[in-house]
Amino acid sequence: MIPGRDATARPHMVRFACLIVAGAIFSSTHPLQAAGADRFATYANPVDLPYRYQVPSPFRPLQPRPKEAFREAADPTIVLFKGRYWLFASHSSGYWHSTDLLRWEFVQPTGYPADKFAPTVVAIDGKLYLATSEDTRHIWVTEDPMSRNWRVAADIDAGYQDPALFRDDDGRLYLYHGLTSKGPLHAEELDPKTFQPIAKVDIPQSRKPDERGWEVPGDRNERLKNLTFVEGAWMTKRKGRYYLEYSAPGTEFRTYANGMLVTDKPMGPFVYQDYSPFAFKPTGFIAGAGHGSTFQGKDGQWWHVGTMTISQRHIFERRLGLFPTSFSQSSEVIADTYLGDYPRYVRGSRKLTGWMLLSRRKGVSASSTLDGFPAQDAVDEEVRSWWSAKTGGAGEWFQVDLGAPKRIEAVQINFADQDAKALGISADVYKYVLELSLDGRTWKAAVDRLRNGVDAPHDYEVLPKPERARYVRLRNFHSPDGGKFSLSDLRVFGNGGGVKPAKVRQVWFKRDGDDGRKAVINWAPARGAEFYIVRLGVRPNLMNQNYQVYDGQTSITVASLNIGKGYCVAIDAVNENGITSGRTPICSR
Repeated sequence: MIPGRDATARPHMVRFACLIVAGAIFSSTHPLQAAGADRFATYANPVDLPYRYQVPSPFRPLQPRPKEAFREAADPTIVLFKGRYWLFASHSSGYWHSTDLLRWEFVQPTGYPADKFAPTVVAIDGKLYLATSEDTRHIWVTEDPMSRNWRVAADIDAGYQDPALFRDDDGRLYLYHGLTSKGPLHAEELDPKTFQPIAKVDIPQSRKPDERGWEVPGDRNERLKNLTFVEGAWMTKRKGRYYLEYSAPGTEFRTYANGMLVTDKPMGPFVYQDYSPFAFKPTGFIAGAGHGSTFQGKDGQWWHVGTMTISQRHIFERRLGLFPTSFSQSSEVIADTYLGDYPRYVRGSRKLTGWMLLSRRKGVSASSTLDGFPAQDAVDEEVRSWWSAKTGGAGEWFQVDLGAPKRIEAVQINFADQDAKALGISADVYKYVLELSLDGRTWKAAVDRLRNGVDAPHDYEVLPKPERARYVRLRNFHSPDGGKFSLSDLRVFGNGGGVKPAKVRQVWFKRDGDDGRKAVINWAPARGAEFYIVRLGVRPNLMNQNYQVYDGQTSITVASLNIGKGYCVAIDAVNENGITSGRTPICSR
């Protein structure tokens, strides 16, 4: 059922926040916060959708909790069709549409199997055509996706997985596909009327983990002997060039990313781009930027929507993330993942708001704590761990002490669904009130969701106006689906009112002599830094990889590099008052 109404009646309104940015990622400095933009038109990843509870599947469940309820949406496709954006994602029982990438309505369709993996769509002559993994016998079509009605357009027997349909400017139709631990991706030209293949080629350039560190499995690309899964093809055409993105090394890893192949012909031959991965987010509150799609909006800006990982209850416990994407003057395409789960503006300059995280590792207290799920895990800036109360009843609460009064702009409430017993789309919702206090005795309600009627597992809320407070308390009134009141993180954004950290002035970069995919990066500590952001790239003006490094560490081993390619590195220092860019990048072969 759709939350709050009959699933077969009409679309369900949800809140979906996005980010758009262009150009800033090609600077050697971080994207600075915008001035004068609308503070309410902001977002923070992961995208806040009513993610569907999944049936436990046999596909690589994780021990020891393979039977717990878990939410999922992944492998997203977004296309612009008849003035609206249409979002399709794996195992979601339907799709969403929006006119502004802020407010989304859910559609539960008929006529095609909406619970399959990796749906893809392409617009042809005023119609949307759709293909999915798991059911590869048909292509479906609709003239009006708002109507919910789809029908079979073609009977085929292609045997593809992770399909991506692409129509070229000349009307010719192509299919890119593949999900494999050994072989490459594939390209096919299809008859545009029958959808039958008329030409096929393999794409061997889509796999080379022996030379590409980011294709090596593991949360740190460390599992050298594990199988690399190559998947998630997507084709983009711009100014006569064809950009084929693909995903590796596996959806469960924080390093799940997208590489880039380029050609001047839709069937290749393809050339690997040494600045790959072009979408990469291995650290932060929620990581991953893999299998997804790159699309152009109404205003001409490019975006990438990708798959982010939780993968604790099940390997397919996943979310969606939106990342600003743009092309450099030399035609590289890069998704900007710098602080990619912090608030950003969606209009104007579309940069970081400058609201910093105030809640990480701060003092906490709670009404009760379930064994194995400590309260500190709700402020550890890690979606893969969480606090849980002992019950889901009214009266349970969680509180953060920011240490001193701070200026608070926004919060992100990430629910963990502990022991929820839902299946499918839930008709139940969390009900809660978020309160602020200067002294811990007198409280003011800042967010009231007693009658919200929306399933918002990653509820991002900008306060009506900035508030000054030391204590933030979330009080539970109802936890849905028989679950316990639980939080993967209560994230508080604003400004600490102090001084930004000093600049990192000394950096050492040493490539591994035995394995060029790896490098050790060290730097001198900066006064006042709470954490650091290591920026990497193949040129000083193309720093498209980044790692967040916490808890006083001033060294990191990265293993995502391409053998035979030189890299540049810079270190930014961060605290709750802002970001201080590092010195001019140092470069090394």
